[in-house]
Amino acid sequence: MAQIHKSTGVIDWLDQRLAVTKLMKVLVSEYWIPKNINFLWAMGVILTTLFMLLVITGFLLLMYYKPDVNLAFDSVNKTIMQEVEYGWLWRHIHAVSASVIFLIMYIHLLTGLYYGSYKKGREIIWISGMVLFICFSAEAFSGYMLPWGQMSYWAATVITQLFGAIPVIGPDLVEWIRGDYAVGDATLTRFFMLHVCLLPLVTIAVLVIHFYSLRIPHVNNETSEEIDFEVEAEIYLKGDKAKSKVIPFWPGFLAKDFMYVGFFMIFFMYLVCFNYGFAMDPINFEPANPLKTPPHIYPEWYFLWQYEILRGFFFDIFGITASNIGLISFAFAGAAFMIIPLLDQSPVVAPAHKRPLFFIWFWLLVIDLIALSILGKVPTGGIMDWLGFGFSVLFLFLFIVMLPAISIIEKRRG
Repeated sequence: MAQIHKSTGVIDWLDQRLAVTKLMKVLVSEYWIPKNINFLWAMGVILTTLFMLLVITGFLLLMYYKPDVNLAFDSVNKTIMQEVEYGWLWRHIHAVSASVIFLIMYIHLLTGLYYGSYKKGREIIWISGMVLFICFSAEAFSGYMLPWGQMSYWAATVITQLFGAIPVIGPDLVEWIRGDYAVGDATLTRFFMLHVCLLPLVTIAVLVIHFYSLRIPHVNNETSEEIDFEVEAEIYLKGDKAKSKVIPFWPGFLAKDFMYVGFFMIFFMYLVCFNYGFAMDPINFEPANPLKTPPHIYPEWYFLWQYEILRGFFFDIFGITASNIGLISFAFAGAAFMIIPLLDQSPVVAPAHKRPLFFIWFWLLVIDLIALSILGKVPTGGIMDWLGFGFSVLFLFLFIVMLPAISIIEKRRG
């Protein structure tokens, strides 16, 4: 039984019952971070900040939003944007956060790739991070549908139709997802439930797993050096802070993160107040009309590279239809980053600039993702089809052929 004695204050009273001091040591003051890191390691805290902004502004918008096909468009574009005091601000913050969070996630992902943060015991960190990416993607797509504008409606129609290609159960699955034969009120209600209830709960659960998975192997560093955190922590706690290779999460690391968050928020509020248009497609300011198809349907910028891979194959190959090849490639693109720890089996754990072949692979990947994103917003036809095909094939080649080949070469050398 716990020894309860007369408390000396509120903290001591809580400490006797909840072990607050011990919890703070485990989570904050004695959670160790390598010293040799840079501003790119602040992306996690910035992502957490953006997620909090999404939750808070989402609750504010939820007070006035109507999940009904006859009311949804006006509830967003008239009630929230024109009648509710500061409604425009909450919507801009929500929309810009939803878009910028993907920019930060891509930086976070590419940083992990560059420094090999998916190797040597950090596989769960990487996999949980990629599951988070999928959760945020689902959140973004479900939220994109809620304003019930033209692009919302037609994007939902196109994306839900993709499930129809699944053998045997495809058509029934599409009908089940939509709640009807076509995208309509039932679909809007279902996506509203996903966006405000189910997906946030799943996201928070995966977020907890992601943070917890950082406890054991700890955070990677700029040189991918293997640090004995227990030994270095002892050195720090004995007072030799200069010699120790680690610092506590608080105040050493988080204090710097707050500075980076402050700089980021200046940039963020500039977007919210002056350049919010990039996060809200002009076509989506037209009410959804099933009888009027937009001349060019495309997703938000953060899905464009996957969308281009989906439509990048425009002719049959070896008897397999172009649409099926595109769907298979699209599915692989969604899983490719998740299985990086399986594809890169090289024993070398080092930053990309210390792995010459991997360095080339990394920058080819970055160039390919940018090219695919640009092409994804361009209408099909002519040379654009061939460029899309070429960059889609390059993406598959980088993951299926080049990365495993680099692993084999480095194994033989090593």
